[in-house]
Amino acid sequence: MSPAARALILPGLCSSVALAILLGLGFWQLERLAWKEALIGRVEARTTAPAVPLPPESEWPTVNADDDEYRRVTVSGRFHHDKEARVYTIVSERRGRFAGPGFWVMTPLELPSGAFVIVNRGFVPLDRKDAAARKEGQVAGTVSVTGLLRMPEETSMFAPGNDPVKNAWYRRDAREIARARGLSRTAPFTIDADATPNPGGLPQGGDTRVVFTNNHLQYAVTWFGLALALVGVFGAFAWQRIGQKTPD
Repeated sequence: MSPAARALILPGLCSSVALAILLGLGFWQLERLAWKEALIGRVEARTTAPAVPLPPESEWPTVNADDDEYRRVTVSGRFHHDKEARVYTIVSERRGRFAGPGFWVMTPLELPSGAFVIVNRGFVPLDRKDAAARKEGQVAGTVSVTGLLRMPEETSMFAPGNDPVKNAWYRRDAREIARARGLSRTAPFTIDADATPNPGGLPQGGDTRVVFTNNHLQYAVTWFGLALALVGVFGAFAWQRIGQKTPD
């Protein structure tokens, strides 16, 4: 083996490892692309399908994100406005009259069976946070709610955790709200109410954001492009080394 060829062994090994990593990342992004497209299709089908009755309490333990998230459901019951929790949010896409920073109004709905489901009745701006500022929307008696079934929001490093003691909420979590409000037999999911107007216009329903970022194809192209560039760079490097004249 010539000295020039021997000099390529270590760079070749390093390049091979880097190439395997880049190709692996590219194929992983293609797998993520297929998963994301399936998710988008599944959610679109659920959000546009006719509403179905809320799952019975006996089935609540089996409700999960893969099978039930964003399913349109309908339910009747009586709101307990005195036990509402307000979850901080920012509505960036204006669909109704109100947008910007504010709160989701999460209100327990008591079912005829005595169990509860937490309903996200919609958005209120900062200056209408207190229930006294939106009395008309505190509807009494039996009501019907149609909306999207939502699982608890996952914790995030970009948002503080809920603080029930201070009544400060940053994440939708039915069980946390139920514990803080002393409710038993509460569904482990919530319902995002649709855009059916509430008296007085607040809370403003129908602001659920059903948009999923899908950049996996671009990421895959980037990784495969880097892999191709690596092959080109190593090929030019090897050609230069092998093409060098060996001293006499």
